[in-house]
Amino acid sequence: MSESQKYRVLIIVSHPVPYIIPQFRLMAQHPKLEILVAYCSLEGAQSYVDPEFGTEVSWEDLPILEGYPWVCVPNNSPKPGLGRFWGLMNGQLWEMIQRSRVDVVSVYAGYAYASFWIAAVAAKLRGIGFIFVTDASSIASRARKTWKSWLKPLLLPAIFRLGDAILVSSRLGQEVVCSLGMPKERVVVTPSSVDNEWWEAQAAKTDPKRFRSGLGIPETASVLLFCAKLQSWKRPQDALQGFAKANLPDAYLLFAGDGEMRGELEAEAEKLQVRDRVKFLGFLSQSQLPEAYRSADLFILPSEYEPFGVVVNEAMLCGCPVLASDRVGAREELIWEGETGFIYPCGDIDAIAQILQSILPNRDRLYKMGQAAKERMKTWSPQENIEAQIHAIELSYHRRQQSH
Repeated sequence: MSESQKYRVLIIVSHPVPYIIPQFRLMAQHPKLEILVAYCSLEGAQSYVDPEFGTEVSWEDLPILEGYPWVCVPNNSPKPGLGRFWGLMNGQLWEMIQRSRVDVVSVYAGYAYASFWIAAVAAKLRGIGFIFVTDASSIASRARKTWKSWLKPLLLPAIFRLGDAILVSSRLGQEVVCSLGMPKERVVVTPSSVDNEWWEAQAAKTDPKRFRSGLGIPETASVLLFCAKLQSWKRPQDALQGFAKANLPDAYLLFAGDGEMRGELEAEAEKLQVRDRVKFLGFLSQSQLPEAYRSADLFILPSEYEPFGVVVNEAMLCGCPVLASDRVGAREELIWEGETGFIYPCGDIDAIAQILQSILPNRDRLYKMGQAAKERMKTWSPQENIEAQIHAIELSYHRRQQSH
């Protein structure tokens, strides 16, 4: 391929996801690329009820379908929807891949969807580059199903070998994929990123004093923030129990998010006698989140399953250091112990309490850590992501050319 030619890339995506949209916009502008984003579903671009949040979710305050070329491929599933294999059956992908002048197919729809396999087989038969994204950072199953953890090491090596290149979000992901037999040179770390410029700009506009005042939180109080679905694998109860055990009368805990555990958490807060200092904010749209992050002194992510955790990016871009469990994929890349945050063993309530006791009252140190967190994010952005993706595209393209 000459320097003047562009790589024609068909990017197949399960549905619009706000944090990856900036990548598509940058790719659309890149001189080496000509892209088309093919959505298997527009769930996410419109308001919908998220069963895990337990509420209606809307990203309509964000222009997620602007700034890049896209199409929505008809879904032929008799029971369309996300989260199940036959929920995405976009048969027209076959024709798009077979008849178009595409050089590389890049898939952001997981192998747990029928549409992934339609795209994979079509690309292989056509003899063009095939890339796909995996969020693997461990073999563990989010649903805690041991049979999945047993089956994955048997199936994943064959699945990964389908890719001319595999995109992972961190070095942890790279280690996992390579441990299953994929050559390291074909496993490309593409920094899991958000729109850094947007988050920084929105954070600068916020008014933490007003936000705190609206919640009845004194300006001098220390604030711990949890921001995620209130689901079991996110372990919000660990944040609550660790906060209560730390016994800091001038500290507050905010839960931004909703889900099936909310009632249970509210009852436990009463039982632990901290209900007056625990605030449940419910689901916050992306435009509301910067103010929540800016109003907090420390962000906590206790998850037992978190392939990366872009909420870490969001918090750090807003100047909030992070306390995370050792199951959070972002820990290796973004959370530097004592500098941008802290790591503790997942499920260790005593460890959470000890860290909170030692750091939460020290707001000056937390502020300095927040500034260090913002500095770290300068080299973990969509720009680095795109350069890594271009490397994967070139690798995939040349690998197919050599095999012809």
